[in-house]
Amino acid sequence: MPKLVSLYIRHVLIGFALAALFVAGLLWLNVGNLWHLVTHTSAGPLAVFLLFMFNGIVFSGVQFGIAIVRMAEPEDRGRGGGKRMAVQLQTVAVQVPPEPRDAPRQRGFDDFS
Repeated sequence: MPKLVSLYIRHVLIGFALAALFVAGLLWLNVGNLWHLVTHTSAGPLAVFLLFMFNGIVFSGVQFGIAIVRMAEPEDRGRGGGKRMAVQLQTVAVQVPPEPRDAPRQRGFDDFS
């Protein structure tokens, strides 16, 4: 079996194991009264199965993504970032003409309350 396929299968299994722990934790801690909901309805087992499957898909995808990203070789970037440019900021005075008295006033945020 190719190394990438075995890596994928291994991390999918890890992701589904984490999803099983997550769903078990949700039920055990009774988050949002979930335990009562799944034990007192006829669709409860289906809901738990779907919760496990969808969380398993998400967790296994994240787990595999982290594994792929960690495979990259570290880059030697020195002290980090690009070259800095020395820029000096200066204030500039700008003359604004006064508003005519008969012009319609624009409403601000506080005017709507």
